[in-house]
Amino acid sequence: MFRKSHFNVRKFIYDGFDKDMAKVVFEREGIWDCTTCSACLNKCPKGVDTLGFVTGLRQLMVEDGRIPPPIRDALKSVSTHKNPWKIGAEKRSEWAEGLEVKNISEGADILYFVGCTPAYDARLQKVARAIVEILKRAGVDFAILGNEEGCCGSEIRRMGDPWTFEYLAEENMEIFKKYNVSKVITTSPHCFNTFKNEYEGADFEVQHYTELIASLIQEGRLSFSREIGKTITYHDPCFLGKQNKVFDPPRKVLTSIPGIKFVEMDRSRERSLCCEGGGGRMWIESEDSEDRLAKIRVGEAMDVQAEILATACPFCLLTLEDVVKTEELEASIEVLDIAELVIKAL
Repeated sequence: MFRKSHFNVRKFIYDGFDKDMAKVVFEREGIWDCTTCSACLNKCPKGVDTLGFVTGLRQLMVEDGRIPPPIRDALKSVSTHKNPWKIGAEKRSEWAEGLEVKNISEGADILYFVGCTPAYDARLQKVARAIVEILKRAGVDFAILGNEEGCCGSEIRRMGDPWTFEYLAEENMEIFKKYNVSKVITTSPHCFNTFKNEYEGADFEVQHYTELIASLIQEGRLSFSREIGKTITYHDPCFLGKQNKVFDPPRKVLTSIPGIKFVEMDRSRERSLCCEGGGGRMWIESEDSEDRLAKIRVGEAMDVQAEILATACPFCLLTLEDVVKTEELEASIEVLDIAELVIKAL
């Protein structure tokens, strides 16, 4: 998705017919503004693969070494540490200290794939810990990879590095095969999407954690004992909603929580507005604070009088919460992951 100040994709293509494409690409820094949310792909009446076009142009830039330093550093960190956050791979499982979570080497029905951001970011570690507690309360037989877990490669591919993506995919599938993994649940819709749609030859089932929790509630394995007397709206993450049509499970979880008044924003489900965190945007600062999609989205949540803006994606949580903190809106609205709300009500 592009903001109004960003380049016109159609003009970008036409320019390439008359000039050296590489020169056209290198003159347009706006190529990094695309969040790869697929809104344009879904709406294009001609079925033009705009997403493939943008990532292809980024690949040209990566090949030539003309990329923004934050993107360069993120790509290098994945190669060195198996995560884009420039933190050692040996620290990946520190988020789980004290939780007594099984390692997949001990065997389990389900592999919980935590993901890079929930493993390393202090705010998102709370979400990962909440998911673990929920699964334990429901008696789910699950395990994690610990320090063997590496990046799924979703954002790496979208930042224009298909070579590292292919390596990560092969390595992850080898690890899954090593431990006879047949079912995976993910924290992030980005991991969910790439496992489901982009890992060629994958022979394991993958679910987003909200899908599993919705099933546990329906089966009676998870019940609530406390009310949350709040008005709550839900922000559909692009990689869960637009790209995979997972709209109902998150809503079923929220509406199952006692005391919640659930309201929809005008732009919801297929029409949900991107938070602006995908496609490498997490590693590039937004220059136009007034035009930020996350800021518009928080405003839409406040328009429906929501006290809590719920989501189910690490990137969405960070971008939306950043707006609330930056604009000093903490007294008006709170941003929480669905897993955090479930824990509050158990």
